[in-house]
Amino acid sequence: MKRVSLFGYGKTTKALAKKIPHVIFYDDKVSKPFKDEDGFSIKPSSEFNPKYSDLEIPSPGIPPSNELIKKAKNLISEYDYFSDTTPLKIWISGTNGKTTTTQMIQHLLEDKGSQAGGNIGFPLAELDSHASMWILETSSFTMHYTNQAKPNIYVLLPLSPDHLSWHGNMDEYIKAKLKPITMMNEGEIAIIPHVYKDIKTNAHLITYTNENDIASYFGIDINKIKFKGAFLADALLAMAVEKILFDTVDYEKINSFELDPHRQEELRDIHERLWVNDTKATNLDATIAALKRYKDSYMHLILGGDDKGVDLDELFEFMKNLHLKTYHIGSNKEKLSSLAKKYNIDFEHCINLKDAVIRIDKNLKKNEVALLSPAAASLDEFTSYAQRGDQFKESVKNLI
Repeated sequence: MKRVSLFGYGKTTKALAKKIPHVIFYDDKVSKPFKDEDGFSIKPSSEFNPKYSDLEIPSPGIPPSNELIKKAKNLISEYDYFSDTTPLKIWISGTNGKTTTTQMIQHLLEDKGSQAGGNIGFPLAELDSHASMWILETSSFTMHYTNQAKPNIYVLLPLSPDHLSWHGNMDEYIKAKLKPITMMNEGEIAIIPHVYKDIKTNAHLITYTNENDIASYFGIDINKIKFKGAFLADALLAMAVEKILFDTVDYEKINSFELDPHRQEELRDIHERLWVNDTKATNLDATIAALKRYKDSYMHLILGGDDKGVDLDELFEFMKNLHLKTYHIGSNKEKLSSLAKKYNIDFEHCINLKDAVIRIDKNLKKNEVALLSPAAASLDEFTSYAQRGDQFKESVKNLI
């Protein structure tokens, strides 16, 4: 019987433990060994000895620099462990939109026996191994550690700087995202941005530069789809997967999909002015997507948080030709204000998110848009992007 070590005591590894007998957990946050309610041993990371381990499976978020990863001799990913299961594998990745695209594909294919999981919802260990399809939102972390498993269909959304501290640099981030394509076989299909068209693979590549490319290739009428902006690309990619598998295009079904909160979520205040909660825009590419959607209106844009050191000049270069004013919050607001001065963009330096809402309230006209699309993570001032979005919505609701 193989001696299996699970790195990290989290959702993914806890689910794996129920499938694999006699595992031992190793976790950086554990200071002394204990047994959990299910009888599993959880030990400090310092106690891991590769001599007494035949297989190591990490929680995806553990970076390559971690000592557990460095010591491991038989490391595989969660995906590798389930590589021999029978469901058709559809992987979705990218910087922005992968969650919505995954959910939309599941919405379209659920009646065909599909199950969705991976980076959202359910770990692979909780999915039915006899389902017809697994639709998996797949992170760059997971793909970094995956060397056996591969998708039958791979959908890749555009890439922009993200998780660079984990991967080390942008090249390594892109390498992880493209890795599955290099492992795919003849008869398998990858839908990817055109910029990666030269990647070596045995799979059939379908490339795109914009929404029109996807619609044209798959014979989809954009005018029959209710989603706009970034969501249009998500919907088209989901419909492309259905077209590949079943040669059908179901406009009514895709239009019945309900978006999750916190991504370009529109709400009206007591004066019927438009406010948009796009708190999930934690990087510049997501914010640019939101700005493109509302560019025909004057925008009052709330920016700021933990940008993880990313160069934001590209965002300000894009904004300099738009009609907008920015309101800066969070730990990077000094940086944002310096950039606004550099690009001659009107701005206000705010105390916090509530203050930004109050300031916008004084300036916002009825035909304008107030937009929370921070281009930064939230953990400098909030417990999550969702808490940031909820505070924004509550502040708007309380306006008089």
